[in-house]
Amino acid sequence: MAAKTVKLAQPADPTIDQVFEEFLAEQRERLKPRAVSRYEDVLDLLRHHLNGYAYESLSNVESALFDRHYNAKGDDHREFCQLFGPDKIVGSLGSFLGYFMIRKVMAGQDLKRAAGTVAKKLSKWLATKGYVSDEEAQAGADEGTEAARDLPKAERAAQVLFDAVEDLAVDPNVLADEDYLEFDHFTISKIEPGKLWLEIFESGERHLYGPVRVPNLATKLLRRGWDISCSLGRVRGKWRIVEVANVYAK
Repeated sequence: MAAKTVKLAQPADPTIDQVFEEFLAEQRERLKPRAVSRYEDVLDLLRHHLNGYAYESLSNVESALFDRHYNAKGDDHREFCQLFGPDKIVGSLGSFLGYFMIRKVMAGQDLKRAAGTVAKKLSKWLATKGYVSDEEAQAGADEGTEAARDLPKAERAAQVLFDAVEDLAVDPNVLADEDYLEFDHFTISKIEPGKLWLEIFESGERHLYGPVRVPNLATKLLRRGWDISCSLGRVRGKWRIVEVANVYAK
């Protein structure tokens, strides 16, 4: 009986790095240098995200390819974007825009808005080149549109909440245990002017806290379903945000 042959996965042609360069080459022909620089910045960040996280979604065969080249020494070493093709890009845009750009990048509103715009343009371009299907491209474009709209608002809301916490000046260490909820990701369940209702799942059960007093500007910017990384304290009988890290648009 003939031995069973296992076909090993091979590096893609073209790779993500090559596709990014192709995309940028076309943008350089039509955009002003300042805009091109923004595109380059965003793609550098997207490349960093893919190289650092995208391997988590690989199949067993793809993981073997990745491990073999990533763990190689010298010229044989390859990063994710040097091994895999453009079919791996669109599926990672959600985590790039919703997680990486918020938690891993110290970026202002302009760069976050640009990240959404570039993701949208890149998704559509990938479809026109035949690298992804129209359906995949539309999903990526939708992610980009939402990010361009929502990420700057989330950034601004986080700053408003941070300023409010600074003004409140409550030391969480002096609060009684029953008046303090430790730092966690709370989901916005309901919004009214100057008031939020925040929910969290603990031990498999949903717990709702509110109204939580916040500035009116914050409630104009925030959206139901977004997350706030914060701690809550009951101050003079009212729940307030007493520590805050970030706001996550969904």
